[in-house]
Amino acid sequence: MDFVKNKTAIIVGILALAIIAAIAILLLSPGKYDDLAQCLTSKGTKMYGAYWCTHCKEQKEMFGKSWEFIDYVECSTPDGQGQLDVCKAANITSYPTWVFADGTRHSGPVTAEQLAEKAGCSLPS
Repeated sequence: MDFVKNKTAIIVGILALAIIAAIAILLLSPGKYDDLAQCLTSKGTKMYGAYWCTHCKEQKEMFGKSWEFIDYVECSTPDGQGQLDVCKAANITSYPTWVFADGTRHSGPVTAEQLAEKAGCSLPS
């Protein structure tokens, strides 16, 4: 009986370690677009958006984990009924709006390829 209990405890322990290792790998692995997102930010590219904007959500999903490196400016008031002063001052009239270091803008969703080309960044291979 002790042998069965010990064997079960060992199996449970191994499974627990495997699950912990899998979670750690997922959390610690770099995102697909980390380098691109960091390059965009280092070159002064910003995305202005609103939490309720469907296309903004698509842009965030495109970057996945790498989104944390994007210089993002939230434009919506918490109630979704107005625009924050920072976006008014930047003359943001639609979402998403990507603003590049040279002052040019692109309103609406863009691909990673378009962002990389415009900002002079590399895409992951």
